[in-house]
Amino acid sequence: MQRISPAHSAPASQAGKPAEALGSLPEWNLDDLYPGMDSPEFAADLAAGEAECKAFAEAYRGKLEGLLKGPRPEETLHEAVRRYEAIEDRLGRIISYAGLVYAGDTTDPKRAKFYGDAQERLTAASSDLLFFQLELNRIDDAALDAAASRPPLAHFRPWLEDIRKEKPYQLDDKIEQLFHEKSVTGRAAWNRLFDETISALKFNVNGEELTLEPTLNKLQDADGEVRRTAAEALAATLGANLRIFTLITNTLAKDKDIADRWRGFQDVADSRHLSNRVEREVVDALVGAVREAYPRLSHRYYRLKARWFGVDALNHWDRNAPLPKVEQPIIGWDEARGTVLDAYRGFSPAMAEIAGRFFDGRWIDAPVRPGKAPGAFAHPTVPSAHPYVLLNYQGRPRDVMTLAHELGHGVHQVLAAPNGALMAPTPLTMAETASVFGEMLTFRALLDKARDPTQRRAMLAAKVEDMINTVVRQIAFYSFEREVHTTRASGELTAEQLGALWLKVQEESLGPAIRLGPGYETFWAYIPHFVHSPFYVYAYAFGDCLVNSLYGVYEKASDGFAERYLAMLAAGGTRHHTELLAPFGLDARDPAFWQIGLSLIERMIGELEAMD
Repeated sequence: MQRISPAHSAPASQAGKPAEALGSLPEWNLDDLYPGMDSPEFAADLAAGEAECKAFAEAYRGKLEGLLKGPRPEETLHEAVRRYEAIEDRLGRIISYAGLVYAGDTTDPKRAKFYGDAQERLTAASSDLLFFQLELNRIDDAALDAAASRPPLAHFRPWLEDIRKEKPYQLDDKIEQLFHEKSVTGRAAWNRLFDETISALKFNVNGEELTLEPTLNKLQDADGEVRRTAAEALAATLGANLRIFTLITNTLAKDKDIADRWRGFQDVADSRHLSNRVEREVVDALVGAVREAYPRLSHRYYRLKARWFGVDALNHWDRNAPLPKVEQPIIGWDEARGTVLDAYRGFSPAMAEIAGRFFDGRWIDAPVRPGKAPGAFAHPTVPSAHPYVLLNYQGRPRDVMTLAHELGHGVHQVLAAPNGALMAPTPLTMAETASVFGEMLTFRALLDKARDPTQRRAMLAAKVEDMINTVVRQIAFYSFEREVHTTRASGELTAEQLGALWLKVQEESLGPAIRLGPGYETFWAYIPHFVHSPFYVYAYAFGDCLVNSLYGVYEKASDGFAERYLAMLAAGGTRHHTELLAPFGLDARDPAFWQIGLSLIERMIGELEAMD
């Protein structure tokens, strides 16, 4: 089932401008899923989903192996998988709607109860479906391969091959059912506690009580005093709540350790690599390449930025500060829409047409509201519906980049939807490709229009900072998570220990030109990826480096590139990353591959140095 998660999200956009300057910001229309929380349609679908799960179990539990021994197993098993997929689509629609309603205001008790009740009922219902993949994986490989080689079952062959990869880590049916049913009172409950806690926090910035998103946005204010005050407010409120964030972190790390031990995963990140369908050595090569490049990337850039500010080292609240003496434009919603769609259209009219549906169909929720989930995400919902995008749009150039990022996800999700509920979902590593590529198209379009050298330098610097945040910072986050999970195996971590680990990896990645002052040791606490999707973060770096390589191919040979690119997105989860990248002459298994993407960042820093 699809669930709200940061799995298709960008790091929170950071801005803050008066609402009247932004124009009319859209709020999403969820009626395409259900007319309302209390609607008869929602209640009927939920009841039907529960009934279908029971009926499916009665029809097929304990009988799959027998289907392969009967006449035309490719037809009988195809019917079972097709029926299973239809149930998954219905259940996915239900939980997607509940999750999106909840994301609109996580502090509303009615919405929280609605979401919690839906989770409980669907978890209970889908426990009747657990047997299906487990039994499929107990079928003899040769027999299943023979049936899957013939139509109509051949349609589902990529999915059958995919779930086969889970076989070594599956447990007995009863244990799997226990893990599944207890997830509501385990990981899902702690996730919800984090969401509701972080959304309810207030940060006192110069006497103004703000939620997390606007407070983070002030770290990009042109006034250094505002940035300092915002950073101190973040540290004060997070520090006052470290006890609960420390408990959440310890509990979820232990919960993951238990699950990993039972399933037989050897490394703390192996379960994520499996779900991403990427090999550990590929990720290790990426991480090694980025860490080795810290001095050439982040250390070098922040040294340059400190010189622009006339200091030896920047305070941590100035890391993402706008360049001095550069006007910060307010970008209204209509301009942001036109900018992104024009950039998409310049690459592919088909891509722009799909992105335009998000605006025309009210598939976007853009305003900042009290209680609304922070950051941004694109939720695919289910193939029988369409994706939705959540933003916290406040009018800075990076908000435009976030819009381009999430629409990239949305286009990808629309193109992959025809593969069906089982094969449309894309591993995170490839899912981030479309979003980062959308950002790159938008940035290049804006840079090509820039004629003023000061503005051009500011735009180039902002893009370098985005790339550092996407590559260097996310690999540092991954390193932090590894430290947390491996250390947690020996016992609970205190808030002080977590802060020390955080400072260690940040100092290594940011370098001596960033001064990490008191209070910064608490900043790990607000990052949702650590809670919702352990080890998710390297997918950003994977996607950014991959896009840099793809864009290099595009610049050298644009003829036919857009068609191949859209075909790659349309494949969804039906093909491995090696197959998807082959038409572009790229191979992520080659250690030299990552240097292609990192070298682009280096060249951009070099261009900035030449402007100095």
